[in-house]
This record gives sequence, C-alpha cells and structure tokens, in this order.
Amino acid sequence: MPRRIEKIREAGVNELEAQQKELTETIFRLRFQLSTGQAEALKRLRETKKDLARVKTLLRARELNTAAKAGKA
Repeated sequence: MPRRIEKIREAGVNELEAQQKELTETIFRLRFQLSTGQAEALKRLRETKKDLARVKTLLRARELNTAAKAGKA
C-alpha cells in the first residue's frame, strides 16, 4: 500500500481527476458484479473504494492549499 499512495501523491491534479472518474466507474462495475454473485468482487470493491477516498482526499487538500495561497496574496 505505501507504493500505491506514493504514486497517487506524485500525480498532478488532472491525473487525479481522471483517476477519480475511472475509480468511480470501476466501483459501479464491481457493484454490478457483486449483485450477480461474484464473490471476488467484494475484495476489489473495498480496495477500490479506499483508493477513491485517497484520491478525493488529495484533491481536496490541494484545493484547500491553493485557496489558502490565494487568500494570502
């Protein structure tokens, strides 16, 4: 997991937004698979939700950082 978060932290805002969209679509597909009874989808769904939360957290932190810098100027 530490490697995964480092990759996310190094990404730019545009990359993070694209990754957020991709993860949201993946979660939708995994939920559909889970409803059809594929047990392996549960583990991937949990991991994907956590990754999405990490991406959203970094996007929000960068947004607040940018707003704080703009407020000081």
